[in-house]
Amino acid sequence: MAVQETDPRSTPSSALEFDVIVIGAGMSGLYQLYRLRELGLRVRVLEAGTGVGGTWYWNRYPGCRFDSESYSYGFSFSQEVLDEWDWSEHFAGQPEVERYCNFVADKFDLKRDIQFSARVVSAHFDDDSHSWTVGVDGDESYRARFMVMAIGLLSAPTMPRFEGIEDFKGTSAHTGLWPKEGIDFDGKRVAVIGTGASGIQAIQEIAKSAEHLTVFQRRPNWCVPLHNDPISKQEMAEIRAGYDELFEHCRQTAACFIHTIDPRGTFEVSERERYAFLEQQYAARGFSMWQGNFRDMLTDHAANQVVADFVADKIRGRVKDQTVAEKLIPKDHGFGTRRVPQETFYYEVYNQPNVELVSMLDTPIERITPAGIKTAAAAYEFDVIVYATGFDAVSGSFDRIDIRGSGGQALQESWSLGPRTFVGVMVDRFPNMFMIMGPHAALGNNPRSIEYNVEWVTDLIDFTNRNKQTWAEATPEAVGEWNAFVVEKAEGSLASEVDSWMTGINLNVEGKQMRTVVRYAGTAPEYRARCDEVAAGGYKELRLQ
Repeated sequence: MAVQETDPRSTPSSALEFDVIVIGAGMSGLYQLYRLRELGLRVRVLEAGTGVGGTWYWNRYPGCRFDSESYSYGFSFSQEVLDEWDWSEHFAGQPEVERYCNFVADKFDLKRDIQFSARVVSAHFDDDSHSWTVGVDGDESYRARFMVMAIGLLSAPTMPRFEGIEDFKGTSAHTGLWPKEGIDFDGKRVAVIGTGASGIQAIQEIAKSAEHLTVFQRRPNWCVPLHNDPISKQEMAEIRAGYDELFEHCRQTAACFIHTIDPRGTFEVSERERYAFLEQQYAARGFSMWQGNFRDMLTDHAANQVVADFVADKIRGRVKDQTVAEKLIPKDHGFGTRRVPQETFYYEVYNQPNVELVSMLDTPIERITPAGIKTAAAAYEFDVIVYATGFDAVSGSFDRIDIRGSGGQALQESWSLGPRTFVGVMVDRFPNMFMIMGPHAALGNNPRSIEYNVEWVTDLIDFTNRNKQTWAEATPEAVGEWNAFVVEKAEGSLASEVDSWMTGINLNVEGKQMRTVVRYAGTAPEYRARCDEVAAGGYKELRLQ
C-alpha cells in the first residue's frame, strides 16, 4: 500500500460543502446514505427524479414487477424494516416496490439529505484540493472529498435509431421513462416495439384493454413462467421467521438468488429423470429454471440445447398458430445466455384476436410516421407507441455524465474499449470515486450485492478518514489484474458468445456494436472473498495519501 503523508495542498474537509456526494437515490443511494450517516459524515444525495426508488421510480409501465422473490430482494440491514414490512406478492409490482423504498427512506429520515430534481451533468476531480466538484443541470455545483456513483446498471434508456420518431402525432413513451399519470390503452390501437423483459411485462397488460395491439419483435427471448401468487399473513409470518436463513442462503448462492445450481450434469441422469427435472423447474417460481438448472447448462452447448428444446416445445404448446410460435422461439442464442424474462400468460397473448406479432427480422421498421409505423411490408396506424427498447446498460449511465478524473482524464475515454475497474468499485486515475454495482462487480439478485458494495465502500472511506488520508485511488496494476481475472471468468461461458447488454452490445448506441467484457461472470462468494482480502490486507492495491 502506497501511504504518504497528507499532501499539504489538499483542502481540509471542513472547507468543503460535503464529505461525500452520492449520485442516485435508488436502493444503492439510500443504503449508502444510511451507512455514511453512521460515520457522522456530511452527505448530499443528488437525484434526477422527484422521488426515491431509482429503477422503481422511473419504470412505471404496466406490468412492471420484480423477477426476484420480493422477500429476497428487500434490504436485510434493518431488523425493524424486516419486522414491519409485509410483502403482498411473491413478486411485487412497481407501485408496491416504490412504496417500500419510500417506507425505508421515511423510517430513517433519509430524504432530508436528498436533493430531488437534480440531474448530475458533470463531475470533475481537482488534483490540488483532492475533491470532486459535481455539477447539476441548472448551473448548481457542489464540492466533496468523495463521490459515490449509485446510478444503476439499467438506468439510461435508449430509443431506437428510427427516422421520424419526433413526427408521431399520437402518444408515445419509453418503458424506462413512463409518465406518472400513466397511459390509457382502453380501445386504442397500440404498438409495442421490443420484446425484452420490459416489453414482455408490458405486452401482457396492454393486451387486456387495447382494441388492437401490434408487437414489433426484433428478436425473441426465452421466457419462462413467473408463477406469482399473493402472500397470506401466515405465509408472511413464516417468511419473516426465516429471514436470517434466507439471507445467509442468498450469500452462498452463485448470484445471490434463492435458487442454486443443481450439482448434477445434464447427461449424468437418465432421460426420464432429466425431463422430470425440467418439468419441475418449469413449474417452479421465478428464476429457478435459469439459476437452478443443471451445472453445465450455461457452459456446454449440448446441455444447453436440451433445455432450449424443452422450452421451445412449451412455447409451441402454448401458442395456437405454429407460424407465430416459431417466430417467438429464439434461434440466435441458447436458453439462459441472456437474462431470462419471466412471464404470466405472455405466450397466450398471441392467441388473442386483438394481438398481432410482426417480426422485424422479416419486415424491419423503416421509419416512424405521423400516423404510426412503416415497415418494409406495410404501413400501420396507431394511437400509442410504446418503446420497450431497453437501456444503454452498465456503462451508459456513466457516459451521460461528463466525468473527469486526475489530470482531466475523461472516464468515457478511459473506457472507450470497454470498462476497466478494480473490483467493480474503483477506477485508476479517478481518485475518491466509488461505484455501487459498477462494471465488473458481482451481479444477480442486486440488493444483496448492493449491500455488500455499500459496506465495502463505507469501510474504505472510514479507513481513509481515520488515517487522515484524502486521496484513495486504485493503482493501474490492481485494475489490470482485476480485469484479467474478469476476462478469465468469462471464458467458457455460453453467455460470452452472445450479443446482449451483458456483453456490451447495444444496437441503439453508437460505438457499442462490438462485444466487450462488461460484467463479472464468477460467483458472488468468490467476488466477496477477493474484496474482503483487499480490506483485510490494508488496501495495498490502492494509492492512499
